[in-house]
Amino acid sequence: MDPGETEKVGFNHGFEEPATAGRFFRFRKVLGVTAALLLLFSGVFINHHSAYLSRDCKSTHERLRSGYNARIERTSIPSTASALNSSRHYATHPHLAGSTEDFQDAKDVLSFLQRELGISAPSTNPIFDAGTPESRQATLSTTSTLEHPSAWVDVYYPVLNIGNTDGISLSILDSDNQPTWTADLLEDGNPGDETAAKYKHAIPPWHGMSAAGEAIGQIVYANYGTKDDYDQLVEAGVNLTGKIVLARYGGNFRGLKIQGAEQHGVAGVIMYNDPRDDGSVTVENGYLPYPDGPARNPTSIQRGSVTYLSTYPGDPTTPGYPAYPNVSRTEPFCLPTIPSIPLSWANAKVLFQQELGGIEEGRKLDGKVGHHLVRLTNDVDNQVTPIWNTMAAIPGRIKDEVVILGCHRDAWVTGGADPSSGTVSLLEVVRGLGALIRQGWQPLRTILIASWDAEEHGLVGSTEFGEDFSEWIQAHAVSYINVDVSASGSRWNVAGSPSLAHLIKRSAQDVPHPTQANKTLWDARYDSGPYIGAQDAEFARMWTRSNNQVTNDSTVSLRPLGSGSDYTVFLQRLGIASSDQGFRYTPTDASYHYHSIYDSQTWQERYADPGFHRHVAVAKNLGLIALRLADSIVLPLNTTHYALELDSYVDTVEESAPDGDVLPKFDKLRRAISKLQKSSLKLDVEKVKADKEFRKAIRRITRRRPGTYAIDRIGNWVKVLLGYPPKDISQLDRHIDRKHVWDIIGDFEQQSNTCNQRRRGPICDLIKAVARVRKANQKLRLFEQGFLAEGGIKDREWYKHLGVAPGKYLGYGATTFPALFEAVVYDRNATLAKHETARLTKLIKALAKQLKA
Repeated sequence: MDPGETEKVGFNHGFEEPATAGRFFRFRKVLGVTAALLLLFSGVFINHHSAYLSRDCKSTHERLRSGYNARIERTSIPSTASALNSSRHYATHPHLAGSTEDFQDAKDVLSFLQRELGISAPSTNPIFDAGTPESRQATLSTTSTLEHPSAWVDVYYPVLNIGNTDGISLSILDSDNQPTWTADLLEDGNPGDETAAKYKHAIPPWHGMSAAGEAIGQIVYANYGTKDDYDQLVEAGVNLTGKIVLARYGGNFRGLKIQGAEQHGVAGVIMYNDPRDDGSVTVENGYLPYPDGPARNPTSIQRGSVTYLSTYPGDPTTPGYPAYPNVSRTEPFCLPTIPSIPLSWANAKVLFQQELGGIEEGRKLDGKVGHHLVRLTNDVDNQVTPIWNTMAAIPGRIKDEVVILGCHRDAWVTGGADPSSGTVSLLEVVRGLGALIRQGWQPLRTILIASWDAEEHGLVGSTEFGEDFSEWIQAHAVSYINVDVSASGSRWNVAGSPSLAHLIKRSAQDVPHPTQANKTLWDARYDSGPYIGAQDAEFARMWTRSNNQVTNDSTVSLRPLGSGSDYTVFLQRLGIASSDQGFRYTPTDASYHYHSIYDSQTWQERYADPGFHRHVAVAKNLGLIALRLADSIVLPLNTTHYALELDSYVDTVEESAPDGDVLPKFDKLRRAISKLQKSSLKLDVEKVKADKEFRKAIRRITRRRPGTYAIDRIGNWVKVLLGYPPKDISQLDRHIDRKHVWDIIGDFEQQSNTCNQRRRGPICDLIKAVARVRKANQKLRLFEQGFLAEGGIKDREWYKHLGVAPGKYLGYGATTFPALFEAVVYDRNATLAKHETARLTKLIKALAKQLKA
């Protein structure tokens, strides 16, 4: 926290301070400390409860607040200095998935987790092959026997590939099939960026999971290579069979550009970054290319996975089950069968100039065909490769509810933004949690932290974990909080499940803006970069359409999650409420050299986040969200907001339908949604009542009654439950037998039955109140899973969520009510649309019934 930071509007941690003074003094201390622990991340103390205090109690509360503020300021967590140091550690060397550097980083993260969370390092590193008893126990024990923080590494064995530099080429051929021009497929490694210069040849520019082979054909420009672009070429009469497509990055996931090309008989695909997509920051607008200025270095090349992400992510040879060592593998059906290569703008210009009539003429989507044959070769090695997920767990008082935080660690080269900025923010959260633990705190719920591997090849590490522990995740996970890129531009972007919208907005409003006084992180949704200039009209329209921000600040809606990062398996296969956030590029920011050698530490410090304030702001927000999910008595999930959003999902299908005859009647579906909304509103009422009953029970329990040892013991337990750090742990141990207390009320259902017979007493009141809260929380936690259908989505059954999925032809972007949308918009099949409407209606009715139970 910066000295002199102003206080911000408060948050509610699940309670209100009672107005009565003396007899509730200890209860106020519990509340004050619980709030203070949360605010270790936000850097401010919110005086939310003081309005309910009497004058005498206010002074006590102020003294407590002042003391805890001083302690928070001394910890200085998260800090820009620490974030910068972490970034310089992880973003100054290549760490491709499966490499020796990646393994070393996995061990470095393990050591960091052990040090910060107070875990004694064993004599042998806890690195376990996935599927072994040790690996299984490491995760499963977090909700059963684990008493202290733990950290370990799980090793999975997916099929990955690596490009062979000498076997990747691109040439224009003469009439004798001899090269007249050969592309230089390497980045220049300008010495103005020392790290980029040092590692310019460390990782070959290639497409991860691409097909090896040779393609010879004429060039055809396909714009972004989207479904609409290919359809337009076909309508123009272009025969794409045997051609080589030249497509610019953007518009959809790169693998889907190849998938669309394959469907039209294309022989090979070339992808490049077009300066038009850099917005205002171009050489044409007078900006110097990086590293001399903010414009794109013309030799930069975007690597990246070309799996068919909207079919299924993860190890392509083990769809739906984990990639253990020696596992039986299947023939993949999410990979290209034609070769592709990435290309720099410097080389793409030559193709436009020599083959397509010049840069301006060649970049028109009119179906013109190149003058000469072009030969493309791609050489890759496919092999089973170990990857390392580094994990840590902090056991909670309620062991069977888990909050999961994750960021991937692997990079295509050094990954200054992707993913090292995300890793830095996650590690700052870990530092904060470690500081709380050292102060005596324990979360109410278990927290699981993950540094995923091989995300860049196709979300592999997280997907394998999700497939490995699917039953455990669905039985225990409350939410998955993802970060990938913390800082690559000036605008804070957030997306997630609608049930998290209010929580995310409230937390973002409690975090100061990283660079502007009197603003919050929530305000940063409207930020832009400092560089002005003319923009390509087509790009400007597309960017505005895809990044349309709601200007009404009272709105809490989030963009839905598509795919492209590690939340995918949690949300769209397992039904866990998920979110993702970070500062992203805008058309007036320095060009982001995505997946190139110039996504570097130097670029990060110079352009993306000078001073590392954005890294820290994201860390503060992640920490607040995690702690509110972990420590709130009633889970801060809003099912009513989610249910209300569903009406707009139906509207989107209706508005997108190309033919009204395909649309089924949505009367029953809309009635089912209305029932769900009513059931959720009743659950909202029950949440309030359960919370009120719990607070009332606590007030009775925490009244000191001399000689009532059992009540005193429960009162101490409540303090520990809520995270109150005693001044002397040994002194607490003399007053409370924790195991005995858990024996008394640990089995809520059994103890509730006992109390139903007794029907009186403060202990039974608390047991009943806890049971009531847990019942409400169970409904909240399982709400997202109510959208899962066993049969999944047609043609891509790995995806089970009928509420949201990556767009079939988008990959990154989301489609809501995806199975229904695709039946209407793409298949144009009235029978299928009616079937999908019935599936949704049945599912939503069942969900409404589940909330009422």
